[in-house]
Amino acid sequence: MILRSGIHNPDMIPITSTIAIDEDEIQLEFVRASGPGGQNVNKVASAVQLRFDVAGSPSLPDDVRARLTRLAGRRMSKEGVLVIDARRFRTQEQNRQDAIDRLVALIRRAATKPKRRRKTRPTAASRMRRLERKRRRGAIKRLRKPARHLEE
Repeated sequence: MILRSGIHNPDMIPITSTIAIDEDEIQLEFVRASGPGGQNVNKVASAVQLRFDVAGSPSLPDDVRARLTRLAGRRMSKEGVLVIDARRFRTQEQNRQDAIDRLVALIRRAATKPKRRRKTRPTAASRMRRLERKRRRGAIKRLRKPARHLEE
């Protein structure tokens, strides 16, 4: 990642052309994983739990932070820490890379601004078509009713 000073910083994880997070902002904890792996699963802590303090990160703009908090859902703690569990692979390194890749993908999704909704109104022709369909449907239902005889 080329920073504003023009110096390539290897400790930064590039997200977009304008956003990069420092590796020091991420805490990785290795835990034992469940699932396949035989005896290895009982001995090696291959699953990764990645923690990223979204609320306290100086790398994220406020709008991205707000969208990321909404996108994260249950993965976000009350303190504003994003927790990603990676246990898909059998090796620590693959799970570590998977967790970082998932974090980057989530932040990229949060970095894209949603399109503003423009208010639209139905056209006169579409309103007429709708009312005509309603009239036809009502007529069909009226025809299903038994005819009433006027007995006086």
